[in-house]
Amino acid sequence: MTDSPHLRPAQPEDAESIAAIWYEGWRDAHLGNVPDELIAVRPPDSFGTRAAQRIDDTVVAIIDNEVAGFVMTLDDEVDQVYLSRHHRGTGVATPLLAAAEHRIGAQGHSRAWLAVVPGNTRARAFYARNGWIDEGLFSHQAPGPNGPVPVPAHRYVKQIAISPKS
Repeated sequence: MTDSPHLRPAQPEDAESIAAIWYEGWRDAHLGNVPDELIAVRPPDSFGTRAAQRIDDTVVAIIDNEVAGFVMTLDDEVDQVYLSRHHRGTGVATPLLAAAEHRIGAQGHSRAWLAVVPGNTRARAFYARNGWIDEGLFSHQAPGPNGPVPVPAHRYVKQIAISPKS
């Protein structure tokens, strides 16, 4: 277990760190687990572009004055959760996921969802440990520059408390 991270809304100056963590983690979780079409539309520079565009949707975990991980939400979806390789398995992901659940509840949603590719067993076990229920396979429509890319994924859901906006 690592020291407790400081969580805060992402700032524009975090985009580069977010992109680096996202790219590395995405490749670790997805190569060999998603269609080649999705890999083709996820070159390294796409993560920097998307990280900068999604700053307002992002919470970062700070440890030793560095971004250790992040979570992005989109409406009722926990859209992205990634940690730097150094911080995986240290407990940092749990408060990030809780922050995402809080953000979704603060938007008035009582149920959150997320998508995980079948081969990402580490993430699937993490979500199950944190009370998320696997509703089974579905075709996740991953955003691409020329329209959605269908990706087989498991849909995880969780009932969450609706909370006042923070």
